[in-house]
Amino acid sequence: MTGAASDNPASGRHPPLRAIDFNCDLGEGCGTDADIVPLISSASVACGAHAGDATTMRETVALCLAHGVAVGAHPSFEDREYFGRRELDVDADALETSVRRQIETLAELCASAGGRLHHVKPHGALYNLAARDRATADVVARAVHGVDPTLMLYGLAGSHSIDAALEVGLAAAHEVFAERAYDANGRLAPRGTPGAVIADVEPALAQVRRLLHEGVVIARDGTRVPLRADTLCLHGDRADAPAFAHALRAALQTEGVRIRAPGET
Repeated sequence: MTGAASDNPASGRHPPLRAIDFNCDLGEGCGTDADIVPLISSASVACGAHAGDATTMRETVALCLAHGVAVGAHPSFEDREYFGRRELDVDADALETSVRRQIETLAELCASAGGRLHHVKPHGALYNLAARDRATADVVARAVHGVDPTLMLYGLAGSHSIDAALEVGLAAAHEVFAERAYDANGRLAPRGTPGAVIADVEPALAQVRRLLHEGVVIARDGTRVPLRADTLCLHGDRADAPAFAHALRAALQTEGVRIRAPGET
C-alpha cells in the first residue's frame, strides 16, 4: 500500500487525530437515511447503477443540504442485481463513460437544488478493484477529473485510488472503515469471508479509537497496519446503521475529535 501519512504510526509517534470526516453511503433504498444524515459530515449518494434513481437522488441531496452535509457521488458498476458488489469485465472506455455519466447526473441534481457536488467515492466492487488495480484507478480518476477537476476523490487509504487521483491533480481523501475488517496488505477483507464485516458496535469503536490514537488497524492475522485516516466510513445499508452512526459520533465527540468534511475549515 502507498500514500502513508508523514508520521509513521508503527513508530509510535502518530499524533492523535483532532478532526475527521464521518461519511456514509446513502440513497440506496434502506429507509434510514433521515436518521443518519444529521450525524454525519459527508454522504456518498447512489447514482442509479447499483441502487437509486432520479427521485431518490433528488430526495437524498435535499436531505443532505438541509443538514449541511457535503454531497458526493457514489458511482458503481452497472449491476443492480448484485448491488454493485460483483466485479464486471468492462472495457476501460465504457467504464469511464459510465462513471462520468453517473457523476454528472448527481452533479446536475445537486446544482438544481442549490448545492454543489463535493466528492466522488466509487461503490462496492468498483471501489475495491480501483484500490488494488492501478489501471482501474486511473479510469475512475480520469472520469472524476473530466467532470470537474475540483472534485475530491475518496479512496481506500494508501491505495492505487489515492495515487491515481493525485497524479491527475485531484484532491484525495484517504478513507478508513469503522465496521469492516482489514487484511495485512491494508485492503478490506473480502465480503463473505470470516470476520469481514464487524457485526457489533464495541469492536468497531475499538478499531476507530485505535485509528484515532495510533494510526493503525489490527488486521485479521494480528498485523498492525498503518493507515492514514482523512474520512471514516459507515455503510448505510446495514440494518443497524442508525444505531452505529449514533455510537460512532458519540465516540468521536468524546475523544474531542471535530467532525467535518474534507476541505472544510
